[in-house]
Amino acid sequence: MAADPHVLLSPAVTNLRDLGGRATADGRTVATGVAFRSAELADPSVGTDAVLAGLRIRTVVDLRTEAERSSRPDQLPAGAQLRVLDALADLPSGAAAQLPAVLASGGVDALADLDLAGQMLDVYRRLVVGEAARRAYAGLVRTVIDAERHAVLFHCTAGKDRTGWATTILLLAAGVDEEGAMEEYLAVAPAVGTTYAPLLQQVGDAGGNPDHLRPLLEVRAEYLHTALALVRERFGSFAGYLSDGLGLGVVEVEALRRTLRTDG
Repeated sequence: MAADPHVLLSPAVTNLRDLGGRATADGRTVATGVAFRSAELADPSVGTDAVLAGLRIRTVVDLRTEAERSSRPDQLPAGAQLRVLDALADLPSGAAAQLPAVLASGGVDALADLDLAGQMLDVYRRLVVGEAARRAYAGLVRTVIDAERHAVLFHCTAGKDRTGWATTILLLAAGVDEEGAMEEYLAVAPAVGTTYAPLLQQVGDAGGNPDHLRPLLEVRAEYLHTALALVRERFGSFAGYLSDGLGLGVVEVEALRRTLRTDG
C-alpha cells in the first residue's frame, strides 16, 4: 500500500494529519499547512516536539469535554494558544459513559448489554444538531478563517469522531465532495486501531469479547452517513447547515473557502 500523504509522524501526538492536498470538485486543492487534526495533546513532550514546532501552529482547538480536559490537559506546541470548544457539553450520559466503571470492576460481560453502536449514532446526530456542537464547530470555523493562513490544529481524544466531523465540515466547505470527505474520515482507522489495541487486549484478557467494544472504538462509514443524512434532513443541504446550523454568514463561508483552498 502507498503511504498516506496526509500522515505526519510525531513522537508526541498520535493520529496527526494535514487536511491539505485533497482535490476540490472545481479542480482546486485544499491548502496544506493550514488545518491539522490529531488525537489529544497530553504528552509532556508536545511543547518540545520538533515535528509540531515545524507546523507553526498558532491555535490549538480542544473539542473535548471538561472531564477529559481535566484528567489529561493539553500541552501546547511552542507559540500556540489554546481555544476550548466542547462539542459535547450538552450530551446526556449514555452507555459509553459506563465503560470506565465496567472495565474497572472487571464486569466485562456487561459490555454485551451496552448498545454502543446505537450510542455512537446518537453522538453523530448530536454533533450535527446539538447546541453545544453547533457553537463549537462555528467557533472552529471562525478560528480557521485567516487571510494569512496561520495554522490551526484541532483534536478530541482519539481524533476520530468530534475531530472527524470537524474535518468533514472543513473539507466540504472547501469544496471537496462527500466521497473525498468520507475517504479522509475512514483514513484514520489504522491510527485509531493502534491507539485502542491495548484496551481491546485488556477486555480479552479479562474474559470479555472485544467485539462488543469495537463500535465505540472504530470509525465506521455508517456514522458519517448518519450525520450527513441529518444535515440534509434538517437543513436541506450542507450550505444550509453552514448558514442555519452554524450561523455563518456568506462572507464567513467565502473567507473559509479562501483560507482552505489553493489553485495548485
